[in-house]
Amino acid sequence: MPTELEELVGFIAHPNPQIRLVAIENLVPYSVSDPSIFKRENLTSVKHLKFLIRDHPKIAEHALTILINLTADASVVEFVASDEKFLGIALGLLVDPKEPNANLLAMLLANMTKWDGLKDIISRKQPAPESLHSDELVLNQLMDLFVKGADGSYNKHADYDYLAYALADLSKHEEIRRFFLSEQEYDSVLPLNKIKVFTEHKSDIRRKGVANIIKNVAFDVPSHPKFLDEDQINILPYLLLPIVGNEQYDEDEMLDMLPDLQLLPPDKQRDTDNNNIQTHIETLTLLTTTREGRDLMRNVKVYPVIRETHLRVEDDGVREACERLVNVIMADEAEHGAEKAIEEEDDDDNRIVEI
Repeated sequence: MPTELEELVGFIAHPNPQIRLVAIENLVPYSVSDPSIFKRENLTSVKHLKFLIRDHPKIAEHALTILINLTADASVVEFVASDEKFLGIALGLLVDPKEPNANLLAMLLANMTKWDGLKDIISRKQPAPESLHSDELVLNQLMDLFVKGADGSYNKHADYDYLAYALADLSKHEEIRRFFLSEQEYDSVLPLNKIKVFTEHKSDIRRKGVANIIKNVAFDVPSHPKFLDEDQINILPYLLLPIVGNEQYDEDEMLDMLPDLQLLPPDKQRDTDNNNIQTHIETLTLLTTTREGRDLMRNVKVYPVIRETHLRVEDDGVREACERLVNVIMADEAEHGAEKAIEEEDDDDNRIVEI
């Protein structure tokens, strides 16, 4: 005989919307404390929840919240993310400028991208809302939502911050990395250039996601000249500025630094998240794979910045990353193989922590 809780789960599919609302509202806490109740009978309840994201906004809000919690489970996330029809509905709602639950949809997408099969989104297309000024490629629409929708400027209900996590997980795949480095026909812009400006954004989520996107894409060694070229991506200022504070440098060091790092205000603060600092330093280390990258970092005095970061940030991960980078850029080219430091990087370290 079903328990009262099991009976309550059954009511989320009730034809009466008021009953659905009461049932699903009361079930939200159990998606964390007892998620197994939603997994019975071949995930029938999850099937109902997927249908409810198009229901009344309040019902849809609770359905999305439960789905976000449940997709922390690998078996559930594959069940949800591999549903082509559901994915199309979710993406269509996400780009709607009036969708009240857009942020929850972005969070759900961030969980869904942990399923490797979702890398096929690279070829997915859908009509773009006129107000988004994008094209039919879904990845371009996600990029434009992330950039144009910051701080509620596209949809007053959403900031789309969690798309940073979705894009970061997608960027683990080679074909997605190529997308970030390819000029798009509809606006003639490299996607990576659209997001690099967010390494110093006020949102912790944006900064973390973008830091990981840049690091993941930097595993594409042939693209390093493009990363470092001032007329193409010019990534160094966007990696170095988040890791510098208000410390003072010797004049001879300062004069050779990038213009962006000279004469910073006395109240300049480094990123408050040590994980972001570590990620940026690891990206710098990746960019020393080539002789050109190492020479550039020496010429623009990256070492003093790393020296001060090592001195001032009390975090083992940051200090170890600093030491690895210094070992590369301060070594004699004739006495070491700098590439070895890069080969030891573990691609799995790029993952974003689950929501």
